[in-house]
Amino acid sequence: MNPRPAILMLPDETAKFRVRDLGVAYGGTPALRHVTINLPDRQITALIGPSGCGKSTFLRCLNRMNDLILTARIAGKVLLDEQEILGNQIDPVELRKRVGMVFQRPNPFPMSVYDNIAYGPRRHGIRARGTLDQLVEQALVQAALWDEVKDKLRQSALDLSGGQQQRLCIARCLAVQPEVILMDEPSSALDPISTFKIEELLLELKAQYTIVIVTHNMYQASRVADYTGFFLTGDLIEFGPTVEIFERPVDQRTDDYVRGRFG
Repeated sequence: MNPRPAILMLPDETAKFRVRDLGVAYGGTPALRHVTINLPDRQITALIGPSGCGKSTFLRCLNRMNDLILTARIAGKVLLDEQEILGNQIDPVELRKRVGMVFQRPNPFPMSVYDNIAYGPRRHGIRARGTLDQLVEQALVQAALWDEVKDKLRQSALDLSGGQQQRLCIARCLAVQPEVILMDEPSSALDPISTFKIEELLLELKAQYTIVIVTHNMYQASRVADYTGFFLTGDLIEFGPTVEIFERPVDQRTDDYVRGRFG
């Protein structure tokens, strides 16, 4: 029986993203080196590794947030379905509509709950009140927040709890009807109960969306992710089914990390 490869290459036809020889440097300092991977459609992929290992840099390549960093230099290819996203063939604004992002700390806009959710659709030209009402309710239902805020839609989003604010940010992402949701440590600033709600939500959302999540929480990755990638000093060391990564890793460095020997 052949041993499992450290980096499992999923079939192209099952992949939402196909990444080939991706490299990123900031001001000449390498942050990511020669990453080649297929990310599965409508599954949860967790990216793990110590701070500064390249996992957030990789995540930001998937919706070109690194374009906003003047010193960033990017090489390689990233295909979303069949479309190359790193070149001039795609508008970054349109890309970020397809590939939404939720950040580490909740960042609601200083406006009402309703206007937070309606912000994205309005920017993309939707003005009809009935359509906006429908999109706002649908996004809040999907984010498991509707029952908690349906009577507070005109109140400031800043009055919500931290956990509610993070689910509001997820709803804001969902309101523009993306295909992919990127999450950069979405529950690191939350209490355990709010974290559990976010994890439950992720498991529900993966039926409709491709989800890629960066997390330092090993238990979280093992609970929610279908696949896990381990990064170290800018290299993708191992990628495969989460149960394999945590229970039967191929690379000794992966084994050392998931067992808490460093990081």
